[in-house]
Order: sequence, then C-alpha cells, then structure tokens
Amino acid sequence: MNFAERIAAYEAATKSFEEQVAALDRLKLDVKHPEGWSPRQVIHHLADSEAQSYARLRRLVAEPAGSIIQGYDEGAWAVSPALGYETDPIETPLAVFSAVRAGSLAVLQHLENKDLARYGEHTERGRFTIADWLAGYTKHPLDHGEQLARALRGEL
Repeated sequence: MNFAERIAAYEAATKSFEEQVAALDRLKLDVKHPEGWSPRQVIHHLADSEAQSYARLRRLVAEPAGSIIQGYDEGAWAVSPALGYETDPIETPLAVFSAVRAGSLAVLQHLENKDLARYGEHTERGRFTIADWLAGYTKHPLDHGEQLARALRGEL
C-alpha cells in the first residue's frame, strides 16, 4: 500500500467508526460484552486514545529521533469514575475523536513517504515509527467498531 492509500485508509477508518456510533441504539449504550467494555466505554476510550495519538504524532514529526512516546494505562482510565467512561454522555468524546482524527489527518497530508521512518521510543513498545503509528491508529477504530457490534449482538 502506498502512502496516499495508507492515509485514505486512516480517513476511512475514522468515518467507519463514526458511522457505527451513529447507528447505535442509544438504549444499548451500556450493554457490555461479557469480557469487555460497553459501547459507551469504547467511545470514551477511543476519545482518550486518539487524544494520546494526536500528541504522539506531533512528537514523532517535530521532535528529535528517539524522543519519548509515553504509554498510558487504558484500563485504569476506563475505571476511573472521574473520567466518566461508564456514566457520561457520548457526544463529547465522539466530538473529541472526530476532531483529533481530523487534526492528525491534516498532519499526515503534509508528510511524505520518507517521513514514515521517523521514530520515537515508546515507553511500552520500544522503537515506534510514524509508519507504526499510522498502521496502529488506522486499525484501532476498526477493531473497536467491531467490538461495538459484538457487544450489541451479545457475542463473546
């Protein structure tokens, strides 16, 4: 897949997740997958994850090679009552998801194929390139979109 196709796939993943959220039965936002999160929790998680990705991409682009890319404990964030994953409405996190994806897309559109090799050191994964970032954050909303569908079907 060439660079333009990778960017198009990233943009398509954004739209796919937004469409899946729009199609959700709002009465089923708190139906949990037996071993996972409810759709409400997934949407909150995607907002936080994308906010992290937004900062990570900018570090990878602007800072010297090898700069630290900080991990975070997504499980701890998901159970923190103050972050509202189980209680707060989904409109704000969905807006955050959409806004930061649009911001990251704008950055990607300024890059060239050679920039994919730029890297930082992720605190949990080690060397982390823009290519890794793009692959991971293209796949992430697709995986969670499928998680939404499974939760609502009550499947394991």
